Amino acid sequence: MERVARALAAADFERLRRVRHEAPATIPATLAERRRRPLVQGDGRLFIVAADHPARGALGVGPESMAMASRYDLLERLATALANPGVDGVLGTPDIIEDLAVLGALDGKVAVGSMNRGGLRGSVFEMDDRYTGYDVDAMVRSRLDAAKLLVRVNLGDAGTARTLEETARAVTAAAAAELPIMLEPFMSSWVDGRIVNDLTADAVITSVAIASGLGASSAYSWLKLPVVPEMERVMEAATLPTLLLGGDADGDPDATFASWQGALALPGVHGLVVGRTLLYPHDGDVERAVDAAARLVHGD
Repeated sequence: MERVARALAAADFERLRRVRHEAPATIPATLAERRRRPLVQGDGRLFIVAADHPARGALGVGPESMAMASRYDLLERLATALANPGVDGVLGTPDIIEDLAVLGALDGKVAVGSMNRGGLRGSVFEMDDRYTGYDVDAMVRSRLDAAKLLVRVNLGDAGTARTLEETARAVTAAAAAELPIMLEPFMSSWVDGRIVNDLTADAVITSVAIASGLGASSAYSWLKLPVVPEMERVMEAATLPTLLLGGDADGDPDATFASWQGALALPGVHGLVVGRTLLYPHDGDVERAVDAAARLVHGD
């Protein structure tokens, strides 16, 4: 896969390694003291670049199983994306968010903390989806702007009960802290030994109904949803602010962008959260892919 042109220099990475080795106590302060912006401003739209895949052991992009293995290459791609004024922020686990903070890439950007998931893909415990990244207290201390979690509902697996309980607690805690929290719900099932998400409109609508009711308050709840057929019906199922999930990078880019464009016009949809599709585009041109998506979200 073609490498992106460098947005960071070797000296930046040397400084990052030195800080992590010699001055780890400065990292929380660097993150908390970064220049912030409101989550919602201007046109009210959000374009967030997602980078929480590595912490789930999901390093593949298309046919390349280890495409995201180099942290330095990933950080270069993220810095390139964040340099675009149409990119509002980044979604990541603590390691990614802290790397970017030390590199100075988060100033003036939204930082969304991923609570991650412990149910690693392909594991026997995949549906025991306990949260293993940020918690609400840590995000408040770090002065992050929003939280994100995945909630997969598998009616055939008892592990879902723990997921729902822990998700409800997280939503309640986020609401109490006035921290927006993005819920990414799916109806899921075991198929031939692996977990498959049901992407029919009826299934997504059901997942939206379940997720919307989690926690003691939905005042700060957002949704992060896949673009599926009959998206109009899906968006009639919720009043919560919604961002579109970008999906994987192995489809037709033109068809993907067209589907985003149509869904972005629906009431209640306020932007995109996209990761590998833009960070690792087919032609290797991160700047062009990110700019095209930014124009979809914010206009020319």
